[in-house]
Amino acid sequence: MRVVVGIPARLASTRFPRKLLAPLAGEPVLAHTIRRAQEAALGPVIVATDSEEIAELATQAGAEVRMTAPEHPNGAARLAEALAAEDCDIVVNLQGDEPLAPVAALRAVAAALREDAKAEIATVAAPIRTEAAFRDPHQVKVVVDARGYALYFSRAPIPHGGRALAFGHLGIYAYRHKALLRYAELPPVPLEEAERLEQLRALAHGMRIRVVVGEFASIGIDTPEDLARAEAQMRAIARQGVRK
Repeated sequence: MRVVVGIPARLASTRFPRKLLAPLAGEPVLAHTIRRAQEAALGPVIVATDSEEIAELATQAGAEVRMTAPEHPNGAARLAEALAAEDCDIVVNLQGDEPLAPVAALRAVAAALREDAKAEIATVAAPIRTEAAFRDPHQVKVVVDARGYALYFSRAPIPHGGRALAFGHLGIYAYRHKALLRYAELPPVPLEEAERLEQLRALAHGMRIRVVVGEFASIGIDTPEDLARAEAQMRAIARQGVRK
């Protein structure tokens, strides 16, 4: 199966304007994200954007670029436009603001679709270690069925009284190419809008999402505070490398 890694990357951001160009450990955030995708060695890395600045940076970082319309509601829709005619079987969706995305997670979602013919989408999750994280609305929770398919995603602490039964969701996905194009055509649903979680649209329309659980961790850059946390983590990783 031919895999591509698609990185939807828009320059506009309400909470943190121009965050993909913000410096992180001496390079723009997006450059780190592209490097993570390249390290996964799954296939071509394609940045989908409506920004000439983003396109120039992506090209310099060694990624391919597809220019898209500016008005897409989410990253999956942007990738669907950019990759509609792409000759591939699986699209790994890595958001541009994930400079610390685990390479193992990127490989895991692609492998899940290779191995499970019934899954249309795959994503990753990790155990929730603290009660504070379980109750944090910024930590999306997912519960799964006995076969590892997602039952529901929520910002609420689900299931009630059952932290050990929930997992913390990381926003890394793989789509079958046809599933990505189908998803982009689906209308929004009330659950999606109530939770502000686009993956609920797929579930509401009967799409099967395989959840790979592992010791995955990342820091998505949504605020300047997230950028500072990512900077501190990169410094810690660099110090560990020096000690080794």
